[in-house]
Parts: sequence; structure tokens; C-alpha cells
Amino acid sequence: MTIVKDVEARGMHHCETTALGALLRHEGLDLSEPMLFGLGSGLSFLYWDSKGMAFPFLAGRVRPFDLTRNLATRLGLTLLVKETTSPRKAWENVAAPIDAGRPVGLQLDSYHLDYFRSKVHFGGHVVAMYGYDEHDVYLVDTDQQGGAVRTSRAGLAKARAERGPMTARNRSFTITLPAHPLSWQDQLIPAIKDCAGAFLSAPIANLGHRGIEKAGQKVPGWLRRAGEPQRDLPQAALLMEKGGTGGALFRALYRDFLDECTRLIDDRDLRAGHRLYAEATALWTDVSTLIAKAGESGDAGHLQQAGVILHDLSRIEKDAMQALRRLQPPS
Repeated sequence: MTIVKDVEARGMHHCETTALGALLRHEGLDLSEPMLFGLGSGLSFLYWDSKGMAFPFLAGRVRPFDLTRNLATRLGLTLLVKETTSPRKAWENVAAPIDAGRPVGLQLDSYHLDYFRSKVHFGGHVVAMYGYDEHDVYLVDTDQQGGAVRTSRAGLAKARAERGPMTARNRSFTITLPAHPLSWQDQLIPAIKDCAGAFLSAPIANLGHRGIEKAGQKVPGWLRRAGEPQRDLPQAALLMEKGGTGGALFRALYRDFLDECTRLIDDRDLRAGHRLYAEATALWTDVSTLIAKAGESGDAGHLQQAGVILHDLSRIEKDAMQALRRLQPPS
């Protein structure tokens, strides 16, 4: 058995921030999960539907691994990423850093992980690996999945090699802090402004505040869109609240990030953005509750209510991001 020493296998809400937290703590940088999410400019919105999909998908964050790249750039970290189509090379890419005493991050499809209770394909799942033996590997996953967990080496190989939406070819990565790390406190305003700018200037109508407005138009028709409404709608609602989002489709994480920022930065626009995202967080939970009720009851009135709230959310989040985009670094 080979185990990296001094890895704190602390599960958090979201998979990518959980893995980042494990890797960075091992490097000596311990940040809260909301801070990791916010410094990685992680918040976004996407309404995703196509003919090939069984049911629409609401995404509340940037694409898988963009958060990691954003955070590494923001903090001046050395991010070493490896991908391969070779199973042998894929194993060497993770065994080598672990043998050298460094945990490694993996992007994979959670469907093949032994400990996952929900067997659905999701190729954007991220874990930290900190050990292995002849049969199993030892991982850090979200608190919901068990925190410190293990899965078979065969299952891990399948998970890493799976192809499909959001997958990567056996992607593994390590993170190293520079000798003189950048002050993460100095990166708060740039991270917030970048996130706000991307949200407000999204190139297509399915993204950002316009995407939320589109969801407000589409969600009232979800009973007709669903193949099995009693299954599809409650599952969509569950993913919004419990699917590694930290609650309210990642809005709770961003609210808490902004709250931490207000304790470090005295700025009226920052306080306004925090207030508005606190309001948005509660409303997103209302939306998910109404979607679940519609599926359980077959009553489209719940979806009409959800649509009205989503129209309000589009305005609220636009106002919040406009305020946050006005932030100026201290002179």
C-alpha cells in the first residue's frame, strides 16, 4: 500500500472544490470551500437542452475544470495537467506523483466508482487521489459521497477512460505553490469582476442572466417535455439542491463567498451584490421545491410559479453582477 502522508480527506459540498481543497491543504494553503469557488470565478448559468437529451439540464457553474484553471492562474499556482489515451500511461501519471508523496486530482465519470449510490453518467466529476494498493485506490470525494472513500483500480480505469459529454481523456493534475505565493486577498476583486463580466456578457442566450430568463420561459412546459414527469422533475430539483451544488444551484456557495469578502473589503457595491445573492439563494430553493412538487402532483401551476420566480431571478442576478462588476481595487 502506498499512501501520501498528511492528506486531510475532508469532504465538502462540491466535487471540484473538494479535490482542490485536499490538494492545496497538502501544499499548506487552507481556504474555505466558498473562497475556493469564488476565487475560481466558478459561478455561471446554463440552460441546456437538445433533441438527444432525455430532459433539460440546468448548470449553475462554469464548465468542469475551468474553476481549477481559473484558481491556478489567479493564485500563481503551478498546475501540471496530463491526458492520455493509453491505460498504462494513465496509471503511471497518477502513481508517479503519489509515489513521490504528492496527491493528484482526477477528472472522471462517476458512474464507474464503486461507492457512488446514484448510477448516472457524469463525466465532469473531480476527485483527489492520495493512495493505492494492489486492488483499490484511495480518494477524497464530497461529504455526500463519504469524504474519504475507495474504489477498485478497475473501476477507476473505466471512470477515467469513459467518453461522452464533459469527459476528459484520463485527465490527472497536480498543483504546486510557488516559493512566494501571491496574496489570495489581493485577488478577490479581480476574481469577482471576472465572474461578473463573463456572466453579463455571455455570448449566447442560454448562458448567464439571459439563460435564467430562458429557463423562466421553458420550465412552465416541463411536464410536457418530460418522458416520466414523476421521475424527471423531482430528479432535476434534487440535482439543483443536492447534486454537489452546495444548495440553490451553487448560489449558496457564492453568497457565502461574498459574505467572506465583505468581512475583508469595505465596499457598498460588494455589500449590494452579497445582499442580492442572499435573496437569489432563497428563491432558487423555492424554484427547486416547485419543480419537485409539479413532478409529484402533475400540477403545471407549480411550474408557472417557478417560471415567474426565474424571471425575477434573471433580474436579481443581473443587478447583482452589475454591482459586482463596478468593484474597484483599493487605491
